[in-house]
Amino acid sequence: MSLLSIFATAILPIVTIAGVGFVLGRVKAVDPDPLNTVVVYVLAPALVFHSLATTEFGSGTLVRVVGGVAVYTVAMILISELVGRLFGASDPLLSALVLVSAFPNSGNYGVPVLEFAFGATGRSTAVLYLTAQNVLIYTVGVYIASRSGNSSSLAGVKRAAKIPLIYAVIAALAVRWLGLVPPDGSAALSTLKLVGDSSIPVMLLILGLQLSQTNYGAALRRAGTANVLKMGVGPVVGVGVALAMGFEDPTVAKAFALECAMPAAVTPLILVAEFAGGEEVGGIEVAEYVSTVVLTTTLVSVPLLTVFIALLDAGVVF
Repeated sequence: MSLLSIFATAILPIVTIAGVGFVLGRVKAVDPDPLNTVVVYVLAPALVFHSLATTEFGSGTLVRVVGGVAVYTVAMILISELVGRLFGASDPLLSALVLVSAFPNSGNYGVPVLEFAFGATGRSTAVLYLTAQNVLIYTVGVYIASRSGNSSSLAGVKRAAKIPLIYAVIAALAVRWLGLVPPDGSAALSTLKLVGDSSIPVMLLILGLQLSQTNYGAALRRAGTANVLKMGVGPVVGVGVALAMGFEDPTVAKAFALECAMPAAVTPLILVAEFAGGEEVGGIEVAEYVSTVVLTTTLVSVPLLTVFIALLDAGVVF
């Protein structure tokens, strides 16, 4: 498959829908928070439940994906922490660098890209990756964000227990184990699929709205290190972890590696805003730095992901 074909199939739909959200955010004062609440509490849990309840993944694959997310996250935290200290970064900028480097946008960017690139298997892998990462970002991520602030990390960690995605996973696995999954085509599964499928375009619109509100300014010149770590080092580490985990299905391995190659997630911006407040480093607010990295890695990801998908599709690694 040619690069142009891959771009048109897997990347262009994502860019188009997110672009609509971006333009809408520039033209209208649209607050993405209510939409995000709907996704987090209704649409995404339905997507997670339906994907995991109907997936053909065995327990071994489920464990490998979750374990792989943990290994990748820890590896990227250690690498970005080391690089940040070598370049003389100090908190809270160091914490921000670690967060944007270690946590890819596995949700409102990763899920759609993986579905377009690898179909149902890609979607199921992305959903599982997203769920595992959410647990880590609201535990380990909260600790990293709060170590330079004045807020207690305990309140943020408690959020992990309130993430609906976690309970959707538990419910889906319980239903599978008890053999109570409704038959394919039933009203229950059809409804869940309809609600879950709607999360994908809404996620992309939210991404566009969030990017439209990004104020990069002077922070742009400081975003280079984070871009190299996230879009250069991240995919390489992701491939290494996928190989180490020994996925039986090569499509799952490819999907996992592609998820690791996603641009910086938006959630670190929320964590930094809460725990680092309006703290500045060199005249630049940390929140402004994070939002700049989110924007630049997202823009850079368009050509890089196109090439990466082509390499994965050609079987260069897996």
